[in-house]
Amino acid sequence: MKKYIEIGFGNRWIVRTELEHEDGTETEIKGIVKPFKLKSVYLRLWIGRRVLIIDLKEGIKLQTKSRKSFKLIIGLYGV
Repeated sequence: MKKYIEIGFGNRWIVRTELEHEDGTETEIKGIVKPFKLKSVYLRLWIGRRVLIIDLKEGIKLQTKSRKSFKLIIGLYGV
């Protein structure tokens, strides 16, 4: 199971953990869920339909989404 701890503005909560299950489903939980083993750190800036992701492991990515939003998130990826 993958875990994403995100801190910032634009999500339902300022600090949340997103759990990505093996079957592809996702669960959001307020706060930080432990145990957590860090794999990567990322910054996500979402303005309108464009999303800029700067990930220490995967590099820089630019994505386009179908809905408009504003988010500024610092995230931790792990298991």
